[in-house]
Amino acid sequence: MLKSLQMKLVLILMLLVIAVMAVVGTFLINSVTAYNIAEFQNQVANFFQHHSEELEQRAEGDQPVESMEEMLKSYTRALGLSNSRNFYIVDGETGQFVGSSEEREEAGGAQEPFTDLTPNMITAMGGEVGQQINALSPYFDVAMPLDGGRYVFAVVDNKTELNDLTWNIFTILLRSLMFGLAVAIMFSFILARTITVPVQNLTKMATRIAKGDFSQRPQTDSSDEIGTLTRTFGEMAQVLETTLSEVNGERNKLNTLFLHMADGMVAFDKNGHILHMNPAAQRMLGLTFDPQMTYTQVFPNLNIDDSDLGEDGKYIEIDYAANKRILKIFLAMFGTQDDDYSGVMAVLHDITEQTKLDSSRREFVANVSHELRTPLTNVKGYTETLLDAGDDIDAETRQKFLGVIYNESDRMTHIVKDLLTLSQLDYGRMEMEMTELPVQMIVSNIASAMMIEAKNQNITLTTTFGDNLPNLLADRARMEQVITNIVANAVKYNKPGGSVHIGVEYQAPHVVITVSDTGMGIPQEDIPRLFERFYRVDKARSREKGGTGLGLAIAKEIVEQHNGTIQVESQLDVGTTVTIRIPAADSGQEAAQ
Repeated sequence: MLKSLQMKLVLILMLLVIAVMAVVGTFLINSVTAYNIAEFQNQVANFFQHHSEELEQRAEGDQPVESMEEMLKSYTRALGLSNSRNFYIVDGETGQFVGSSEEREEAGGAQEPFTDLTPNMITAMGGEVGQQINALSPYFDVAMPLDGGRYVFAVVDNKTELNDLTWNIFTILLRSLMFGLAVAIMFSFILARTITVPVQNLTKMATRIAKGDFSQRPQTDSSDEIGTLTRTFGEMAQVLETTLSEVNGERNKLNTLFLHMADGMVAFDKNGHILHMNPAAQRMLGLTFDPQMTYTQVFPNLNIDDSDLGEDGKYIEIDYAANKRILKIFLAMFGTQDDDYSGVMAVLHDITEQTKLDSSRREFVANVSHELRTPLTNVKGYTETLLDAGDDIDAETRQKFLGVIYNESDRMTHIVKDLLTLSQLDYGRMEMEMTELPVQMIVSNIASAMMIEAKNQNITLTTTFGDNLPNLLADRARMEQVITNIVANAVKYNKPGGSVHIGVEYQAPHVVITVSDTGMGIPQEDIPRLFERFYRVDKARSREKGGTGLGLAIAKEIVEQHNGTIQVESQLDVGTTVTIRIPAADSGQEAAQ
């Protein structure tokens, strides 16, 4: 209860009222006491001043005590005598009380209610006036020597009236204190609520804002400090809402980037515990994110020294193999080494395909060099032989050598021509003249052209056509090149007495052309690489047949340029089937230009 600001304010005001009343009461009681002492001393001193001579005369006469008593009783008013204030006459030699204005009681003899000599009386017995008064003493007194100290005249006030007055004052102060406390409590509650209600409202508002609720703003019409605080808090809440909105926007952008970026991202704290891992990193590493994972579990074979990593954007680059992938990892520190929230960020870039591409490029250059070197070597060798032999070589041999040179030159021409074709397809520089073509006529012409070659190799070539075949939207020369290349391979790599069948049918929205043969077939492990450039299943036999290893690669590129597909199915020593799917002219699809 006392922890609330309202109760603290009430308690402070109550203590303030009590303190004020205590100070006022103490000052008032002390003032009344001091006033009574001064008044008592003045009254007695004034009496001594006017009647000391008369007292001296009576002290020196006959029956001095009775005479002085009679005189003093006649001055009751001047001395202020009462039930609480009396005069006493003390024998200066014996110290006995011999006279008094105090009422005596008879109870088995005379009894003096006040019979103790006071310090002032003792002083007067020595011949000096005793008027020292202690405020804490239970009485006030002033004593005066008479007849040279033979007698002592003293006035003693037992403070009964002063005590009664003091108690009355204390009672009044106590009642005033109770009333003041009641008023103070009432006004303190009002004052406290005036201060605490806005503070409580601000506290509730701050609690809602801490939970992310900015739907309400504190309102006030006050122009005091509380009002200024309330308005400032509202402005702060507005700025905070705007800032949080911007931060959330940036965080959402970063989260989206983090989740959908192609590169992998893995973050670790300074102790090596994983903080984040995006889906790309999980795919690359073949791991599933677990908050309990550590650096050594994510990269078991990647050890680095802390000294290799530094601040100010310094990073290290490492090639790393994982999950049948080749990754390039960039490691950099975020934060500072003294920061508790620092750590290491790893960026993973999958360079598997790039590595394969670099390998393919090197293999391609090697293949081109090899394919061109063989015919060039033959051309050079036969040419040197002809030059060296001169007229010594016979005409038949010369003609044979020239035939070899011509064939090798023609072979190089085909290789260069195919390379140029692939280059044009790669860079999109090959112009396609798209027209509607009757597929049945094209396939029939190609079959007729290949019929002589098939008969020469004792191969049976047949064709079948489906009903209602639509036209193709294609480049005539390129489409004929593709089909001719496939049929030529089927004839070239067939068995004597084998067969080749060309079938055409419409499977909406494609025209499907299949070329099936009963040749030697292709091993299953070689089928995925058939469309690679310069790849040949049987290199020796391919060169014997005059193949360059580029025909299927060119066919695949041309078919894909027409938005079509080409696939190969084969069984070793049984035969091969090549299926080409090209969109029909009326399918609503347009081939790539």
